[in-house]
Amino acid sequence: MSDNRLRLGVNIDHVATVRNARGGAYPDPLRAAELAQQAGADGITAHLREDRRHISDADIDGLMEVLSVPLNFEMAATDEMQKIALRHKPHAVCIVPEKREERTTEGGLEVAREENKLAHFIAPLRDAGCRVSIFIAADQKQIEAAHRIGAEVIELHTGAYCDFHAEGKPDDAARELEGLREMSAYAHSLGLEVHAGHGLTYDTVQPVAAFPEVRELNIGHFLIGEAIFRGLTPAITEMRRLMDEARG
Repeated sequence: MSDNRLRLGVNIDHVATVRNARGGAYPDPLRAAELAQQAGADGITAHLREDRRHISDADIDGLMEVLSVPLNFEMAATDEMQKIALRHKPHAVCIVPEKREERTTEGGLEVAREENKLAHFIAPLRDAGCRVSIFIAADQKQIEAAHRIGAEVIELHTGAYCDFHAEGKPDDAARELEGLREMSAYAHSLGLEVHAGHGLTYDTVQPVAAFPEVRELNIGHFLIGEAIFRGLTPAITEMRRLMDEARG
């Protein structure tokens, strides 16, 4: 793989959302993960929420068995989730904020205020061989705190940029994009590996994909939605094409 190639992680959470709406076994997130692999995904992301609203414990068990690409296990910083991660030892663990009432992850993790707690929380995960990623806003204070606690990776929250774009507010979107650009470079200068994700679509992915410091994008909801119209493999293939085009 070229050092310049941008990796694509496909989040399969919302295949499980559709399955759980009927309480059955279909559609199967594991089948989606296998299709995503075949379509060129470099990794699979799954968020095991405390309330199990989409991905289940059995899904994580199955993913660890069938995946031939890395699993990025998204989780809250709780004792329960730490135990699950230590049992499975996925390739990567991404620590995200989580509130029961939210529809989706609303912002980045507050690392600076919880620095000591998070440092102790991630230490056993690192010792177990998991790459620890912290999902944060494009904010210098949070990036510095993530670096101090020993995270190897940060994932920058692209949601505000995507929301402003969808709302037809180009000036606000441009401001958010510039912040993402600056903080990608800053995090890279500290030695952190930089990922990005949340809300990215065909219309918004290329400016972020063009940042040379970003090594991976994690995209889920849009791809699962687009799969309704064109199928999962073509949806991922088109995203891969746009990312590669942006990377040049």
